[in-house]
Amino acid sequence: MFPYPSGTLHLGHLRVYTISDVLARFKQMQGYEVIHPIGWDAFGLPAENAAIERGINPETWTLQNIAKMKEQMMAMGGRWDWDREFMTCDPSFYKHTQRIFLMLYERGLAYQAESVVNFDPVDKTVLANEQVDTNGCSWRSGAKVQKIRLKQWFLRIKDFQQPLLDDLELLAKENKWPERVLSMQRNWLGRSNGAKFRFRIKRPSGNKEYSEVEVYTTRADTLFGVQYIALSLNHPIVLDIAKNRPDLQNFIDMAHQLPPDSKAGFLLQGIQANNPVSTLSASATCAKEPLPVYAAPYVLDDYGSGAVMGVPGHDSRDHAFWRENRGSEPVRKVVVPSLEEVDVSSGLTLGKGENPNTSKGFLNAASGEFSGMSSDKAVDKIVQRLQEHGQYAELTENWRLRDWLISRQRYWGTPIPIVHCDMCGPVPVSEFELPVELPKLASDALKGKGGNPLAEMSSWNDTKCPKCNSPAKRETDTMDTFMDSSWYFFRFLDHQNHLAPVSQESANAGMPVDVYIGGVEHAILHLLYARFISKFLATTSLWPSGGGPENKGEPFKQLITQGMVHGRTYSDPATGRFLHPDEVDLTIPESPKIKSSGIEPLTSFEKMSKSKHNGVDPGATIAKYGADATRAHLLFQAPVSDVLEWDGKSIKGIQRWFSRLWRLSHASFIPPTTLNKFLPPVDHDIPLLALLAQLQGDGKPQVPVPLPVNRANPSPEVVDLFRNLKPQEQDLWVLSQNTIASVTKSYDQTYALNTIVSDLMTLTNAIWDAPHTSEIASMIKYLSLSALLRMLAPIAPAFAEECWETLIQIAGRKSSARNPGVLTNHNHTVKSIFTQPFPTDDIRTVRFLTHFQKCAVQVNGKLRFSTKIPIPEPELLEEARLPELKAWIVERIRETPEGRGWLSGNGKLGWPAQGRGEAGAGPDGTKVFVVKGGKTVNFVAPKEESK
Repeated sequence: MFPYPSGTLHLGHLRVYTISDVLARFKQMQGYEVIHPIGWDAFGLPAENAAIERGINPETWTLQNIAKMKEQMMAMGGRWDWDREFMTCDPSFYKHTQRIFLMLYERGLAYQAESVVNFDPVDKTVLANEQVDTNGCSWRSGAKVQKIRLKQWFLRIKDFQQPLLDDLELLAKENKWPERVLSMQRNWLGRSNGAKFRFRIKRPSGNKEYSEVEVYTTRADTLFGVQYIALSLNHPIVLDIAKNRPDLQNFIDMAHQLPPDSKAGFLLQGIQANNPVSTLSASATCAKEPLPVYAAPYVLDDYGSGAVMGVPGHDSRDHAFWRENRGSEPVRKVVVPSLEEVDVSSGLTLGKGENPNTSKGFLNAASGEFSGMSSDKAVDKIVQRLQEHGQYAELTENWRLRDWLISRQRYWGTPIPIVHCDMCGPVPVSEFELPVELPKLASDALKGKGGNPLAEMSSWNDTKCPKCNSPAKRETDTMDTFMDSSWYFFRFLDHQNHLAPVSQESANAGMPVDVYIGGVEHAILHLLYARFISKFLATTSLWPSGGGPENKGEPFKQLITQGMVHGRTYSDPATGRFLHPDEVDLTIPESPKIKSSGIEPLTSFEKMSKSKHNGVDPGATIAKYGADATRAHLLFQAPVSDVLEWDGKSIKGIQRWFSRLWRLSHASFIPPTTLNKFLPPVDHDIPLLALLAQLQGDGKPQVPVPLPVNRANPSPEVVDLFRNLKPQEQDLWVLSQNTIASVTKSYDQTYALNTIVSDLMTLTNAIWDAPHTSEIASMIKYLSLSALLRMLAPIAPAFAEECWETLIQIAGRKSSARNPGVLTNHNHTVKSIFTQPFPTDDIRTVRFLTHFQKCAVQVNGKLRFSTKIPIPEPELLEEARLPELKAWIVERIRETPEGRGWLSGNGKLGWPAQGRGEAGAGPDGTKVFVVKGGKTVNFVAPKEESK
């Protein structure tokens, strides 16, 4: 995900762009064409507000920040396609955002409507529902959001709600998208199946009548339990009554100060509601009672028709509202858990302690003719009976998703390309007149001001109608910055195209994005909007393939969501005040002290912020430890998706590892006498049998020797070649090939980048510790190190390059040229490690060479020791030979130093060499259980003995 130019990089930036750079380099080494682009999400409120505070132009502020961040990104060792770079505030980019808006407008998917909207009183702009948190506060300023009515521009994302929901199944396959993100998207789309009914509103006195109120419910089986109707504060009935009720108007005006979970209500005296089931001839008496009507802040304006039916007996929220507003008045329950309870006559319960029954079950006697029916069956029957009686009733579905509000009353955003004409109404700007550019502002034009200066700039605002040429006004709202980020990934494919956002050829060839990386905080806002616009573009000439029938216009194949970076935080236990690191004595890091008091501070890891004094400057870290060590440390500290608790002190472990690798790259493991005639093969991923054959043939090509099918019956040629390998050499080769297989899977499938670092550390230590047993050992170490450096290159590109150049030059300095084409061509210039292929494993040979396996030995279920025993032949694993297998494994364990201490005649289990009785069992009745062919063995003594 491209960065927002906030001014300086933080460790979160460094983490996400390290991950993307690592994966891009890996794919490039595998031979893929890789696009690893970069751009700047440059519009938006933060830049405008920062510019206002500083008295400068938002453009100036943004360009300064981009320059700083670009310099920092250059220093972190990443390799981006800078030739594809763009920023969304450039007219050459937002010209195409405007074109996409016009395409939506032409299709009827962009429209203007008056609506109750979320208004941020600090930023003085409208917010989409997704930009208001669960506490009713702005996602950016933190201000309590107000509800006001404005004419706004919307995009009909609801027209795509079904494919947006259905196609989540495509993204769930093979864990391509994290389940957490998929769940968040499903919940935000919020499809539910239910029914719609209409409650008649009546006035006991007076002449004015109101129209029926429509409600949507997912629990139509509880219709007989309705005890009140609640209307939103902006419902037409509420607003009409408020004209003559100052107390109601005051309640509406003050409602924004209430907490989000408030159960406050205002009883609308003088009106009541009738339950639609009251018209049924066999209806229960309780359903005929008139219902009180409330104005309630918890009712959303855009949920159904801004009205809900209150069922305190079967909904927790309704129950809390009832108790808040009706005290201990009875609650009616009409659904019971079992058929045995159906005959309860009234269903009324008293007292505040009674909990609602929110589960489905069977309708009781309070439900009249539907008594005894299951909840699901009753829903269909109730709807059917009401329709027969001429009442409105309809089975339907409801969605939480609302159309996307894109209007923003601010300057720093993409202008909406619409002109308002008194004669013609809203008229789109001609495509040939794009871009509609933002006017230039003086440096201090926004200082001390809020709202949108475009509305006051007549020189820009006044224009001609594109249709009738009459005087007209430009649309002064600008687009939500998420509009820019909803399609920017297409632009990377065709960034110099002046005629269209992207060419059909480029989109069909390059979309969808193979791997997309970013924070989980974008799980709804950005990702949902990007999916919507991509699916729309797949219905146009811009991306007609939509990525093929198996992709259905989805923009991102694989999504990786990295965790946040938390910093070490100190606070005063007495006051809770966050302490600056300078206030803490860290002479003994394990025992910090507050300098002023000598008291030990509270230490925790928290999200990095200025107020907590726990931020870390990536530039300072890179300057101190180097970019590659910082990158490796970021990856090693935690799995990609987990929170990373940054500990700068432990980066020294990475430095020690690098130091050992640097010494290894000087080929110190090759004795001088061997180095004089050392001839490494051209193919550094040569299979072991081919390598041994070349070494035996003095470096000349040999006829390939095939691996045998059965490890137990190798050919004489194979036996002859493997006879030259010492056990330690076999072990190093096996570890090297297993590491290649594991690391490749981590890069390519699991993205477990932290395990890559630990695997490479293990292989480094094994190469370092392996003894020089023969000239073959030098060759195996050399090839293992070659593979290790190529596996390290995506993570530590500069360091791996230096080590690679050193290794190739030193290892080849004495090589002979008598075998051209067979051995490495040692030119003065060593090719970059990134021109080399990523290592491929020789896993078939590994299976052949692996004669031993780890065996965990338990006694009465408790692990006593682990050892290595030979791998049993496949024939011995047959079920019929289980007693023989047990006896064989016991003997192999007995032969190990650890096993002798337990299974000798004087051992802890008293297991004599002779007279064992049943095969694999001790003479005292101890049983042997073998798991997974001997990987786990459990000796279970008789109970009386084990006591």
